[in-house]
Amino acid sequence: MSLIELNKNGIYCAEAKVYIDPWKPVDRAIITHGHSDHSRAGHKSYLCSNNSVPIIKHRLGHTINIKGIAYNESINVNGVKISFHPAGHIIGSAQIRLEGKGEIWVVSGDYKIENDGISEPFEPVRCSHYITESTFGLPVYRWRDQREVFAEINDWWKENQRLGKTTIITAYSLGKAQRILHNIDSSIGKIYTHGAIGNMNQAISASGIALPETLQISTNSKPQDFLGNLIMAPPGALGSSWMKRFKKVSVGIASGWMMLRGARRRRGADRGFVLSDHCDWDGLNIAIAASGAENIYPTHGYIEIYSRYLREQGYNAQPLETEFEGESLEKKEE
Repeated sequence: MSLIELNKNGIYCAEAKVYIDPWKPVDRAIITHGHSDHSRAGHKSYLCSNNSVPIIKHRLGHTINIKGIAYNESINVNGVKISFHPAGHIIGSAQIRLEGKGEIWVVSGDYKIENDGISEPFEPVRCSHYITESTFGLPVYRWRDQREVFAEINDWWKENQRLGKTTIITAYSLGKAQRILHNIDSSIGKIYTHGAIGNMNQAISASGIALPETLQISTNSKPQDFLGNLIMAPPGALGSSWMKRFKKVSVGIASGWMMLRGARRRRGADRGFVLSDHCDWDGLNIAIAASGAENIYPTHGYIEIYSRYLREQGYNAQPLETEFEGESLEKKEE
């Protein structure tokens, strides 16, 4: 039997009796990061990176049984050596390395290799078996340098300010929102946040990570308060009654899916900015090559197509069906 297997609860290491990002309640869960498809409620115990602890507590409740571990620190569980390594996806995200029974596995969770300036940068981890996401596992998905994207966002905001408009940009409340806050020019104007983003910012600040000052929107706020300024909201706010309070707006979406023709128009936005916290095509291939693994297991995304491509490159690649979701324009929470 292999060190890692897949069962109805998720990715399982029987030797250590632990699951990695399980989708059903289990006794012992190792968590790669705080997004809801990887960090779910109901487990008896959680182990994650130190910076993920306040995030997961914020999402799942402060009474959960959770412990943090430093990156590159190893623990031994029933003869299996387990360690966490930066994944670069969001703050606190980690790849999980498991060594035992003569095998070395890495469960990458979600990841990106571009350093976004606020998440702990991705570090390649050598292994023989690599479980990789493939959210954007097609050659059409190739990201530009984020500096170019943020320059576009800044110019758009300045133009809206000149026209007396309110600028609204949607992004996941965990990860993408903080990346944008860290990298945009906050001197252009005031930045307001939807409650979901403001509350998540507070949880992340508990990790000692500094973010620009933002103002939370209240019931007493008036439409004219926002003119010339920027509002950050989660994707689920688009088309909601919450949006109706704002007048004379320009709406933008930050997502890797903005690479697809028509995605912005279907969501009713004025601008689309191609910005993802997942690897593009080149990033996936670079990370897999850097792992040194011969056995690759793509999960969520274009798993069949990407597995076939990897086999053509000489890898032993097999798709792995999981309940992880990757990036979506429809997510309400993140």
